[in-house]
Amino acid sequence: MELTKRETEILNLIMDELSSKEIAEQLGVSISTVEAYRRSLFRKFGVRSVIGLVKAAMKM
Repeated sequence: MELTKRETEILNLIMDELSSKEIAEQLGVSISTVEAYRRSLFRKFGVRSVIGLVKAAMKM
C-alpha cells in the first residue's frame, strides 16, 4: 500500500496518541485537513476506527 508523505506523518502522530487538534497544531494545518487525511487512511486500510488503523499499521 502506498501512503503519501503527509499520510505517513499523520499516521505516525496518530500512533503517538495525538488528537486531531494536536496534530493540526503541530503541522500547521486545520483540524478539518487532519480529519480528511484520517478518513483517507481509514479508507486505504479498510478500517473504521483509530484502533483498527493502529492495528493495521502495525502489521505493515
